[in-house]
Amino acid sequence: MTAIGIGSMPGTDIVETVRVVVGELPDFVHLPELPERGAPATMTGRGAAMLSGLAADLQPAGWRIQESPGVDHRRAVSTLARDLDALEEHTQGYTGRLKVQVAGPLTLAAAMERPRGDKVLADFGARRDLAQSLTEGVADHVRGVSARVPGARLLVQVDEPALTAVLAGAVPTASGFSRHRSVAEPEAREALARLVAAIVAAGAVPVVHVCAADVPVALLAQVGFSAVSFDLSQVTPGEPWALAYEGGIALWPGAVPAMDPDQPPTASALVAAVLRFFAELGVTEEQVADRLVVTPACGLAGASPTWARDALRLSREVAAMVARS
Repeated sequence: MTAIGIGSMPGTDIVETVRVVVGELPDFVHLPELPERGAPATMTGRGAAMLSGLAADLQPAGWRIQESPGVDHRRAVSTLARDLDALEEHTQGYTGRLKVQVAGPLTLAAAMERPRGDKVLADFGARRDLAQSLTEGVADHVRGVSARVPGARLLVQVDEPALTAVLAGAVPTASGFSRHRSVAEPEAREALARLVAAIVAAGAVPVVHVCAADVPVALLAQVGFSAVSFDLSQVTPGEPWALAYEGGIALWPGAVPAMDPDQPPTASALVAAVLRFFAELGVTEEQVADRLVVTPACGLAGASPTWARDALRLSREVAAMVARS
């Protein structure tokens, strides 16, 4: 039983944000992402920074694959290195769980462009090359983080916010007048399974975050993720969720609002919502605490600094109350 942040936080000061994360979540730290610093610090920019054997640059339409790294690609790489320096400095001797986040291969394909324009998503070969590059880069990243914080138990959260849109053929083309063809589930399964295998081989635990209503939980369980993180307010519990849980997958409910609420929810109300979700899966209160990790509903980049801190604290409080229920 514990709590963790999704990843993104408000502000531009990485050192102060790491202090907040370590202070509020001392048993389960995560590397914060601060997208307010600009494109190199966003989820896609960080994904570009992790690519191995591929380069990118920032164009007016977004990140584009190209032969040599542009200035923004180099900035993304250096920003990630500085963030890891801050994390290392504040986790000396740390032996708890430590989570880092990476953009998933399907979401990255929907966000980045091919060298001549249009999304990587439009081309099978480009999707394959990007997924392979990301997989190799993430494995290197895991080994690097493990060397910086050798006592930590490392988890890698694969962020796939666009996964359901990619599978449904709902991602707009560059013109905006049509949609990219859907990626077949076997291809998506293979790309995710290869990434999962690389994370495990590098010595980390793979988890996945999908902030959508129609989470393909059966697919995510099949490829080997150890946990699925989701927005509790969006999903409907049903048989796929129950089967995943019974199969050993941990379910991380995003119970705390990610944006400043007009009226902050009470911890007891959030506890009730969490327990209600698991009860509908046939899971008892005693069983819930065994694998429970409570999170905010999504990243906290759009929250005020005060609410971001409160959201982490409230997540921890809800997890503790569930454990005592």
